[in-house]
Amino acid sequence: MITLLLYVLGIVGVAVVLFVLAALAFGRGEDVPPVAPGTTPTWLPRDEVTGADVQAVRFQQVLRGYKAAEVDWVLDRLAREIDELREQVRDLERTTGRG
Repeated sequence: MITLLLYVLGIVGVAVVLFVLAALAFGRGEDVPPVAPGTTPTWLPRDEVTGADVQAVRFQQVLRGYKAAEVDWVLDRLAREIDELREQVRDLERTTGRG
């Protein structure tokens, strides 16, 4: 009984190792070509971010998902843009007497 259990665990272990090696070698099957080392596909305009700009954002994928620094940069950029737009709305409401 113990021999059978060890045999099954050995087969499962070999299968896991082969799966990991294949995943690292062949990737996730994306159609997008890999990004050149040292560059990033992450881009947003300097001013006036639009919905299309946000939809076009692409993050570089790393072993465990996306680069956290790139995601943080985009979120900070969008947060600043939202704050600026809200301040402009408040200024316009003050000048027109609606606030």
